[in-house]
Amino acid sequence: MKRSAVVIGAGLLGTTTSWFLAQRDFDVTVVERRAGPGLETSFANGGLLTPSEADPWNAPGTFGHLLRWLGRENSPLLLRPRALPGMLRWGWRFLRASRPQPHLRSTEATLRLALYSLATLDALDKQLALDYQHLHRGTLKVFRERRGLLDTQRLAERLRPLGLDSRVLDRDAAVALEPLLADAARDLVGAIHYPHDGSGDAYLFTAGLQRHAQAAGVRFQFDTEIDRLQAGARSIQVLHSNRGDIRADVYVLAAGSYSPKLTRPLRLALPIYPVKGYSLTMQAAHGRQLQVPVVDFEQKIVIAPLGDRIRIAGTAEFNGYDTTANTARSTACLQQALALLPKLAGDAAGEGKVTHWTGLRPMTCDGPPILGATPYENLYLNTGHGPLGWTLCAGSAQLVADLVASRSPAVDPQDYSLARFNS
Repeated sequence: MKRSAVVIGAGLLGTTTSWFLAQRDFDVTVVERRAGPGLETSFANGGLLTPSEADPWNAPGTFGHLLRWLGRENSPLLLRPRALPGMLRWGWRFLRASRPQPHLRSTEATLRLALYSLATLDALDKQLALDYQHLHRGTLKVFRERRGLLDTQRLAERLRPLGLDSRVLDRDAAVALEPLLADAARDLVGAIHYPHDGSGDAYLFTAGLQRHAQAAGVRFQFDTEIDRLQAGARSIQVLHSNRGDIRADVYVLAAGSYSPKLTRPLRLALPIYPVKGYSLTMQAAHGRQLQVPVVDFEQKIVIAPLGDRIRIAGTAEFNGYDTTANTARSTACLQQALALLPKLAGDAAGEGKVTHWTGLRPMTCDGPPILGATPYENLYLNTGHGPLGWTLCAGSAQLVADLVASRSPAVDPQDYSLARFNS
């Protein structure tokens, strides 16, 4: 008889986990509070699949940037003073993890998972022929300041033995790769191309895979809000929801930023903080499509082609669970993108030309996600992916499904376990 599994959350991570559990002969149900799959943080993220962005955001010196940018609405990182009381413990851990050696260890762990994840995603593509506007052209990171270029180049060379490929370009070579950069080339000191990166629409992927999972027997229960996880001494006994009680042999929590709220009554603290980000989506006129996704190093924004659309995303705002739209923040992203790619200005002008969106990234205090076992023998985690949920989703889901099925994962799960925070 099949073992039963309930996955909490139908975003990128939950939907992909449900697929791999079904492939391991589990009877799977996915519960999701929204009306369909991928409608929260997965809906309009930056669109990039980037092992090159494996280094966590708490690089050495980040605290100084936060203080300098305090209160500036157009800053890449914004700490709202009212958020401080709710993030003191997490923030202290975040700063401790920003020391050079812990930060490098987290970068290397995230890179290993990211490379495994992209290989897993490619295998899924071949198996299912998913259509989500996937491009395999790498990403182009551009720099206005030589120090940033040199520091990033040194990190890339240090990570090369782990499988991160990169090449440094001068401004002419960068423009040859992405002609839309021509108007801003004089402001650039160079660029780095990461050929193994990619891009694609995370929502289209989630919706497409949900249909395949459903065809494989996975049940999706939408409009279902989990009120409480009821636990015994060693295991989860039942989920209480607005649509009745839900029972299974095993449970996988993939609820993103809301995961800590569900585990807190169990006295299970997850060091995850919701970091707010913004994106904009616009149609690209014929002849003005991007050839390769662009990452603006100094402004911390990404600009990605998604078919005939362009997705602009960026900023990190520490403001608790606030999801209120802030046009000052999102418009700043647009202005920074147009300063880099001024030929897009005409496509962004006019009423209704640009769609604004905001979402919460579930960020751990040290960078890598939290995957696998908990003190409760039938509760597993797949959460805390921060800005790399799209990059890490396939590998994380397969790793967690392997652990649930008592298989040995292809990647050592130790660096992503909840137990790492006890050391």
